[in-house]
Amino acid sequence: MRIGESVPRADGPAKVRGDFIYSSDLHVDGMLWGATVRSPHPYARIISIDVSEARSMPGVHAVLTHEDVPGSKLYGLEIQDQPVLAFDVVRYWGEAVALVAADHPEQARRAADKVRVEYQVLTPITNAEQALSEDAPKLHPDGNVTRHVRIRHGDPSARADVVVRGEYEIGMQDQAPLGPESGLAIPDGEGGVDLHIATQWLHVDQDQLAGILGLPKEKVRLTMAGIGGAFGAREDLSMQAHSCLLALDTGRPVKISYSRPESFVGHVHRHPGRLTYEHGANRDGKLVYVRARIVLDGGAYASSSTAVIANATCFSVGPYVCPNATIDGIVAYTNNPPCGAMRGFGSVQNCYAHEAQMDKLAAALGMDPVDLRIRNAMETGSEMITGQVIDGPVPVAELLRRVKAFPLPFRGEGQGEGRGKNLTDMPGGVSNTTHGEGVRRGVGFAVGFKNIGYSEGFDDHSTARVRLSVVDGRPRVEVHTAAAEVGQGMVTVQAQIAGTELGVSDAVVLNADTRVGSAGSSSASRQTYITGGAVKAASEAVRTRVLELAQSELHLAGELRIQDDAVVGADGKPIVSLATLLGDAVIEETRVFHPRRTQHLDPETGQADAHMQFAFAAHRAVVDVDTELGLLKVVELATAQDVGKAINPLAVQGQLEGGAAQGLGLAVMEEIQVKDGVIRNPSFTDYLLPTILDMPPVRMDILELGDPNSPYGLKGVGEPPTISSGPAIVAAIRAATGRQIDRVPVRPQDITL
Repeated sequence: MRIGESVPRADGPAKVRGDFIYSSDLHVDGMLWGATVRSPHPYARIISIDVSEARSMPGVHAVLTHEDVPGSKLYGLEIQDQPVLAFDVVRYWGEAVALVAADHPEQARRAADKVRVEYQVLTPITNAEQALSEDAPKLHPDGNVTRHVRIRHGDPSARADVVVRGEYEIGMQDQAPLGPESGLAIPDGEGGVDLHIATQWLHVDQDQLAGILGLPKEKVRLTMAGIGGAFGAREDLSMQAHSCLLALDTGRPVKISYSRPESFVGHVHRHPGRLTYEHGANRDGKLVYVRARIVLDGGAYASSSTAVIANATCFSVGPYVCPNATIDGIVAYTNNPPCGAMRGFGSVQNCYAHEAQMDKLAAALGMDPVDLRIRNAMETGSEMITGQVIDGPVPVAELLRRVKAFPLPFRGEGQGEGRGKNLTDMPGGVSNTTHGEGVRRGVGFAVGFKNIGYSEGFDDHSTARVRLSVVDGRPRVEVHTAAAEVGQGMVTVQAQIAGTELGVSDAVVLNADTRVGSAGSSSASRQTYITGGAVKAASEAVRTRVLELAQSELHLAGELRIQDDAVVGADGKPIVSLATLLGDAVIEETRVFHPRRTQHLDPETGQADAHMQFAFAAHRAVVDVDTELGLLKVVELATAQDVGKAINPLAVQGQLEGGAAQGLGLAVMEEIQVKDGVIRNPSFTDYLLPTILDMPPVRMDILELGDPNSPYGLKGVGEPPTISSGPAIVAAIRAATGRQIDRVPVRPQDITL
């Protein structure tokens, strides 16, 4: 397999057949089952915890509270503010308070119900603006502002000929991975523990767990288990520390597997937010200034909120040249469920706002919305509102032209006249709610961009170990990294890169674990770039040694390379097979790949070269809306995206379609309903997700323009499809209804006329 080829994923057939082993399928003899005692209140002071009745129940082997945490009682990705088990107050509904281990999962659940916790119930803060008010009680010692990012670019008092304003609201979205949180902790009998876990970042889990357990890192070993989706939900600890604590306390393996309702409180969500914008432009359509205030609700604990608000602020204007910008981005603590990483990571929220503003500005100017965007589109060498100059291809205008040029889908005969021929083509589908009466069609456009990789000075890197040997008479290359395969096809990509660099047909990727250096998180669309770069570097080092061996052993001169499991000359003819050359020898190299460094945002101005790489995507949506019944159908999505280099074109197509599905979900149906701090719809019955019947055809134009700074010129591809797909759908709904829609997800009452 080689880069640029559409290689089927090795895990695909097993997943389709239902044979794939997920973390929830793990089992060892003698294991116990863990259960978690959770708070029934969004905000309360803990008066006492009585575990005596639970401990005396049959089959129960352990009941633990915060007093049983041997190391640090707090953890967190960026700010260590979240208790392993709550010890003084609970700050959100569902927060973990105690743990139980028992012979059977039902015994564990029943014992958990018998843990008596006495609470002094407090009045929760469930609104971010309320949390920011001067008279709000402090939810954390340092107050309720998790981070305030300021961008001051150009002239703050700039004036414009045409001004448009808007206030936009984004609901809370769940990552909704099909596999709930689960894992298996196995004590080693020597005070250490092995954890088999579905996660996005093995080494950051290891670092946090070592601190919590009071153990050196080498005694806390993690192995990647089969993962049923992630999308940011698995960046934070969930049951990792809990299973390890129970395993070390009982001396027995302990498995914890969340139910679906528990999963809704067991991981972070996409930040809901309120965004207030003012755009000013000249009469020719050129942007003069943007002023914005972005307030995100971070929930009870920080998670990755400090980075999310930085992204929301840095990319708040969109991929447009804007000489003057005054932006304030604030993320606040509340007593709502914690929010953190989700696909798009801050850029999703702002794209709804800045694209609605561009449509509003186009209407005020009497311009075509796409033409206005093209007139203001960034190009190579354009300056962001953070002062960073973007190098490499910046094809914003080209992407917009391409999605606009796609032929529009055929409109069925009779639609809008009461005699639609195919009910599945109608809003409401086969429910027979409409035959086309009151159905209007709208077309909308959106373009977005975000960073790839970590930002603001974070030491982004990955480690890869590549080993070449002869197995059963054939050369085999083994790749070992800690890169988490979360469904994005990273295992296949690593094999493609090693196979390309070493000319070997048998490339095997070992399971990710902490026996090799960190690969960072499978997030920020970074793994193919960063871990791919490490695999490429290690493979090149192995190749160099192989060719040196060939020159030394065979006294060869001139140009040599490896191709089709053999060393070949400049003419491409085989000289010696790798199996013969290597014999019993093993060649192994480990390399750490670092991309170019970034800088922290200036705390007063937000000016800095804060980001490593940028990715751009544009979407066009075609939507049919029944304006009488408040129903809609997304008829088609079209997208264009520059991926730099498509390492696996088939996987790229899957990313573009999957990302668009999550964008569609937030636009028209997905929202965690939180009332007074309590989640009201923690199930896939009541939390609505797009199904195959909701997903439209996706036309796509994949550009490979090449980034001069990255391996093979590639760009991360996973997040951009989620950023601009939803705003394009909402723009199409506005076009169909003429309604000013400033909240997502769109509700039936928003679109009836």
